Amino acid sequence: MLKAKKVIVFGERDDISGKTIGTCLQAAGAEIIYESTACFV
Repeated sequence: MLKAKKVIVFGERDDISGKTIGTCLQAAGAEIIYESTACFV
């Protein structure tokens, strides 16, 4: 579904981290260009 798509991932520290989102997207075939987890307070 996401084969050959390049994605930028932003996660939230208290919710779903960028690493978790990135892992799921990679499993779907996406290429992770940038991955970050931040605290949005």
